[in-house]
Amino acid sequence: MNLAKKLYTSASAKPDKVAVFYGDTTVSYGKIVNQSAHIARILKDIYQVKKGDRIGLLIRNRPEFIPALFGIFFADCVVVPINNFMKPYEISYIIGDAGINVLITEEQMHAVVHKVSSMQNNLKILKIDGQFEGLSEDISIPETTANEQDLAIIIYTSGTTAHPKGAMLTHYNLLHNVSSCYEALDLTEDDRFAVILPMFHSFMLTVGVLLPLFSSASILIIKSIHPIKCLFDDIIQWKATLLPAMPQVFRAFIHPSVPKELPLRLCVSGSAPLPVDTLEHFNKKFSFPLIEGYGLSEASPVCAVNPIKGPWKAGSIGKPLPRVELSVQDDDGNFLDHGVVGEICVRGGNVMRGYWNMPEETAKTFRNGWLLTGDVGYMDKDGYFYITDRKKDMLLVNGNNVYPREIEEVILRFPGVKEAAVIGRPDTRRGEQPVAYISLNEGDTISIDALIKFMREYLADYKVPKRIIVLTELPHNATGKILKTELRTRND
Repeated sequence: MNLAKKLYTSASAKPDKVAVFYGDTTVSYGKIVNQSAHIARILKDIYQVKKGDRIGLLIRNRPEFIPALFGIFFADCVVVPINNFMKPYEISYIIGDAGINVLITEEQMHAVVHKVSSMQNNLKILKIDGQFEGLSEDISIPETTANEQDLAIIIYTSGTTAHPKGAMLTHYNLLHNVSSCYEALDLTEDDRFAVILPMFHSFMLTVGVLLPLFSSASILIIKSIHPIKCLFDDIIQWKATLLPAMPQVFRAFIHPSVPKELPLRLCVSGSAPLPVDTLEHFNKKFSFPLIEGYGLSEASPVCAVNPIKGPWKAGSIGKPLPRVELSVQDDDGNFLDHGVVGEICVRGGNVMRGYWNMPEETAKTFRNGWLLTGDVGYMDKDGYFYITDRKKDMLLVNGNNVYPREIEEVILRFPGVKEAAVIGRPDTRRGEQPVAYISLNEGDTISIDALIKFMREYLADYKVPKRIIVLTELPHNATGKILKTELRTRND
């Protein structure tokens, strides 16, 4: 089995069923397969690609993203999804590093692609626009020879190195993760996934694209969430049942203007830590649950999720997915007892093969068969895991470990605060000093002195930031994660 064959299996059962909703447009499973086969034939016959070639995919969220993705799979090639918010120099690095000769893109990205092409002279461009107009319904499916252990996707992820690293995911890795998610989320073919995060991101590639398609469910691609009312209008109109998104979206759900009655049966928060305050207010307001999950690109990406039928534990990422193992280890690889903080490690069929062309980085990321996530946390006596912070974000204040997320959780409970991020600044006397950056809800103002007094009620004095800086907006990446790297470069 491979990813292309898995799609064909779903489509063969119900070729006329709607696979994708997009505005007033619908695309059936049968059309998705035909369009994918069409792209595969273009790649093979015109662009002369060979098995294992890396093909870049630079397309915004639109229905054509899906046949472009599976067209590459049907051609027995490797998909390299590219963040369409990147600058030409960043895209050029990925194209060069992955050895990409063909880039599938769209007219809307013309200006960026033109600059990239000037840096990569041998790059061939395949534009998706208009490719499926007048396409015959009876295209034969090209034979695909990829097996489960063949490379399927290279996801570039930022980390501790100067350049992004390409996590190598096999067909088996992704099929394994989809199977585990299907079981954990109790999916049916009647589910409709509302997709708002970029589909180039590992979270959406697996949970928003592969999972619904391989479950014979449907995908609702949300055109815009600005204003946020657009999201709720589409959810209601198209009867979406499942929403995977980031914490900021679920924070918006709490606003009084959002109706309590929605067709959703489940919301899953990922891509960034979910504030406890958001979770508690959400689950008080709605009859359907919001559950937090956890993952990383190197693990295809989902590793854990709270059980959909409970019990749910505030602040917990839940339990490991079926057939996935999590552990907490110290720096020497010793397993730690319940409640003891250490590094979260993962093992299972979802874990990547390694980093593309980076054997030394790969070796540093694995220990005794376990993937080192770089996240710090602990496991309770019931087997629920908690992330306290990123290992690199942990502060050392007067010899005490300080976890920024703990401080952020308290700040977010203060009325008027929209977002919060805590970083460390060097301090000659204390080692490091926590500094908080916050943004406020529209129209709100706060007293900084009152916020500091509020924090002192819940945090030890050494944890309370002495400086709180209010910004109009905090910097984010494409999936809504706050960019602490940018905050660290500021000279406030």
